[in-house]
Amino acid sequence: MEQIEKSNVHAEKGLLEKIKLCLFKEPQPSPTDRKKFDYDFAISTSFHGVHNIVRNRSKIRKVIWLVVVLGSVSLLVWQIRSRLANYFTWPTTTSVEVQYVEKIEFPAVTFCNLNRFQTDPVAKFEVAFFLWNIVSKVLQLQKISANSIGSKKAIDFLRSNQNFSTMEFVKKNGFYLNNSTLLECDFFGMRCGPKDFAHVFTEYGNCFTFNHGENTQAMKKVSVSGRGLSLLFNVNQEEFTDDQALGFVDAGIIFVIHSPKKLPQLDGLGLSSPVGTHARVTIRQVKTVNQEYPWGECNPNIKLQNFESYSTSGCLKECKARHVKKQCGCLPLLLPGNGIECDLQKFYNCVSPVLDHIEVEGLCTMGTHNSSCPVACEETEYPAAISYSTFPSQKALKYLSKKLNQSQKYIRENLVSIEINYSDLNYKITQQQKAVSVSELLADIGGQLGLFCGASMITVIEIIEYIFTNLYWICIFFLLKIPKMTQRMPQPQNQLGNKEGIQEC
Repeated sequence: MEQIEKSNVHAEKGLLEKIKLCLFKEPQPSPTDRKKFDYDFAISTSFHGVHNIVRNRSKIRKVIWLVVVLGSVSLLVWQIRSRLANYFTWPTTTSVEVQYVEKIEFPAVTFCNLNRFQTDPVAKFEVAFFLWNIVSKVLQLQKISANSIGSKKAIDFLRSNQNFSTMEFVKKNGFYLNNSTLLECDFFGMRCGPKDFAHVFTEYGNCFTFNHGENTQAMKKVSVSGRGLSLLFNVNQEEFTDDQALGFVDAGIIFVIHSPKKLPQLDGLGLSSPVGTHARVTIRQVKTVNQEYPWGECNPNIKLQNFESYSTSGCLKECKARHVKKQCGCLPLLLPGNGIECDLQKFYNCVSPVLDHIEVEGLCTMGTHNSSCPVACEETEYPAAISYSTFPSQKALKYLSKKLNQSQKYIRENLVSIEINYSDLNYKITQQQKAVSVSELLADIGGQLGLFCGASMITVIEIIEYIFTNLYWICIFFLLKIPKMTQRMPQPQNQLGNKEGIQEC
């Protein structure tokens, strides 16, 4: 180690000696040369006002010009500081632009029956309502008391039916879509049917999505406003039911309009259409573009493993799935990912407490850039305006009663008509933009330089050259002159004695 340190010291000394040799070869400027250099810079620089200080013979004028130049420089520094301070607050502006197109993408629409289960199967398993309520807790926070009657029934049921599959039970005995529940389907003048819908699980059990991500090639665009998707549902209240104790007391269809690339989010966003009504829904497409941090709150580097495009709802599901899988070793039915499906016993004993812990501790948050799930950089929404009318009319009631071979009372209590179309063939882009870009900042600073000092980039280079030249001369002075001065100075006697002692050692 000592040899390495000695070699490093010798290398540093050798480099310093080389620098000194180079400086010795250069001619050393005299004080007169340095003064002439300063004078030549003052009268030739493009920095306005400086030459007036040097050339004027009147002392009063020199003072006046000195005050003017110093005042201009002070104002320049203040303006540049304020511009930089404003830039580093990361200001943004929001622009709204309407784009008119010949064809526009039609959204995905997911439909669910407000009565989620078939009457006969759940009559044998009354606890199915409570079990599905536990399973759907992954989508919406619900308080499930261990001392409730439903909870005790669920525990007893799980002890005697350990292989019971909630997913299979709901898929088999929940709401279904066929020619008896979907009576009419028309998309832009073309007939459609149950085969054009994809099954998806939500908190409402079996739901069905039209124009889903897997089948959007043939019918994802429309070219005429005022026309779109027209459906006639039969909710069949006698066949489908739900638990009034859990708050499901309505009859009709609940649906949500969303991007084909996203999963439906019914909680808080669903639109309800009661039986005996015709719901007319007019939509517009709104695209939102958010800036990344620090200007905005989005993070373009976040990618979801189980979804094609990023969304806060999809991110929250994956966040919950990671925590549940880590703590319980399985994945709940309604959360994405690959893994063993949680059985009901584990769902009740492990998954539900973990979900409560996630909510209390804030382990899966959304909104800001440093949260678990920041806002999406780009997202498409479909704001809707909905109006209702009584369906069907008296004459239509007689016609449908005869056509379906059902009573008029049955028609009134079970049929729901829904019509979804665009109001205009355009979409609105709401874009968050940087209020000040780097080029605008440089242009602003350049304008301040020109306004107060008549300076430009060339002037800045001139000043930098002047400063470096003076620094170069200062380095020469310290490296060459000071060592010579110290060598000429007589050394104290005690230091000479110390040196002799060191040499003897």
